[in-house]
Amino acid sequence: MADLKVDLTAPNGKKFTLPTGLFINNEFVKSSSGAKIASINPTNEQEICSVEAASVEDIDKAVAAARAALNHESWRDMSPTDRGRLMYKLADLVEQEEDTLATIETWDNGKPLGDSHGDLLEVINTLRYYAGYADKIHGETIPTTNQKFAYTLKQPIGVCAQIIPWNYPMAMAAWKLGPALACGNTVVLKPAEQTPLSILYLASLIPKAGFPPGVVNITNGFGKEAGHALASHLDIDKVAFTGSTMTGKQIMKAASVNMKNITLETGGKSPLLVFEDADIEQAAKWAHAGIMSNMGQICTATSRILVQENIYDKFVEKFRQEVKTTSKVGDPFEEGTFQGPQVTKAQYERILSFVESGKSEGATLTDGGVPCPLNGKGYFIAPTVFTNVKNSMKIYREEVFGPFVVIVPFKAEEEAIAMANDTTYGLGSAIFTQNLELAHRVAARIEAGMVWINSSNDSDFRVPFGGVKQSGIGRELGEAGLAGYMQTKAIHVNLGQKL
Repeated sequence: MADLKVDLTAPNGKKFTLPTGLFINNEFVKSSSGAKIASINPTNEQEICSVEAASVEDIDKAVAAARAALNHESWRDMSPTDRGRLMYKLADLVEQEEDTLATIETWDNGKPLGDSHGDLLEVINTLRYYAGYADKIHGETIPTTNQKFAYTLKQPIGVCAQIIPWNYPMAMAAWKLGPALACGNTVVLKPAEQTPLSILYLASLIPKAGFPPGVVNITNGFGKEAGHALASHLDIDKVAFTGSTMTGKQIMKAASVNMKNITLETGGKSPLLVFEDADIEQAAKWAHAGIMSNMGQICTATSRILVQENIYDKFVEKFRQEVKTTSKVGDPFEEGTFQGPQVTKAQYERILSFVESGKSEGATLTDGGVPCPLNGKGYFIAPTVFTNVKNSMKIYREEVFGPFVVIVPFKAEEEAIAMANDTTYGLGSAIFTQNLELAHRVAARIEAGMVWINSSNDSDFRVPFGGVKQSGIGRELGEAGLAGYMQTKAIHVNLGQKL
C-alpha cells in the first residue's frame, strides 16, 4: 500500500494520511485499468488528490470477495452479539476520528465544518443503533395443527451493492452499512465519484474494528461503469441506491437482470404548507432550514413553500429576512458560514440554468440567483427565492437540488392538499399550523413518505425514512430499515402426519 496513500494538509491545518486505493478484502489495491478519480475542492476549484477508480474487473473482484466472506465461517457463523460488537467498535473508531473525517468531508464536499460534525454524530448514532439490533433479529413460531411445528428464520439477503450520493457521503454510508451488517450481509459500497475521500478514510477503520476480509468492500468509481456493473452483476443479491430519480430508474432496470431485491431513495420536490394560524416566525425559520441548509442539496428539501393567501405577504417578508440574516455564504471552514459552495461545477451550472428558466417563464426572482465567488473562485450561489410562480413552470415541478425555493399562495385546505400532491415525487413534506386536528388531517392526505408538523427536515435515525411515487421504494433508518436486508425463511416440521 506504500504508493496507495497520500499525506494531506487541509485548509484548516488538519494533517492526515489518506488511502487512495480500492478497498477489497480488507486491503487497498490499485485499479486494474489504472483509471483515477480527481477530487476537486469546490471552494477554490483546485484538485485535492486523485484516487483509484474501479473498472468492471475490479467490481467482479469486490463482489467475489463479498461472496466468499458471506459463506466463510468467520462471518457466516459469527454470533449476532459478536457481530454487534464489531459494529460498536467501528462506531467508536469513527468517534475517535471525527475531526479528521469531518475535515475531509468539508474539504471534498463543501459543506460547512459544523454541518460535517453533525453528520458524523449521525454516523456514530446510526452504527450504534443498528449494532444494538444485531442480536435482536429473530424468527417466530407459528401455531398450525398438532401435527406440525412451523417456524421462521430471519436470514441475510446476501451480497449487497450499496450506491451512495455526494450530498451526505458519510451519513448515507452509515444508513446503508448499519442495517446490512446487523443482518449479517456482506457489502460492496460505491461512493459518488464527486466525493470519494471520506469513505476511503472510513474504509481504513474497517480492519481495525475487526471485520473479516471481504465483509465490507469500497469501490470508488464512475456511475456509468462501476455503478452499472454493480446493479447488473449476477452475483449481487440486492441493490440499495440513494440519488436522482432518473438514475434510480436505470438501476432498477439493470437490477431486473436477476430480479435483485432493491431499495431506492430518489428525488423529491417536497411541499411545505403554512396555514393562516401558524407561528409565522417559526414557520419562516424552519422553512429556511428546510431548503437552504446543506446548500439546498437535500433530497427531502422543502423547496415548494405553499402559504395561505391572507398571510402570504407577511410570510414572504419573514422568510426573506431569515435568508438575509442567516444564510451567510462563504468559506466552509470559517466559523459562522451557513452555506458553502455547491458540490461541483456541473451542479452549480444546473442551478443557474434553473434561475434563467424561472425568469424566462415569468416568475419573479425576489432574492439571490447569482454567483457569489470567494476570491474569484468556487461554486457559490446566493440563496435564491422566486415568487409569482405558476404550477406549470419548470422551477415549480422539477427538483433543483440547490439553495432555491419557490413560494406560492393557496386559498384553503383542499387547494393546499391538491397543490402539495401535484407532483410525481413523494418524499418529504411539512405542515405549519397550531390546529392539531388540521395538522393530522392534512398529514394523512399528503402523498409523501414523511410529514413534519411544525418543523422541516429534522429526521432521526430511529424513525423510518423513504418515499412514495417516484421518490423511491422501501425504507431506511429505524426498525423498518432492517426489512430491506433480511429475508424470511419458513420451516415446516411434520410431527407424525402420514399419507
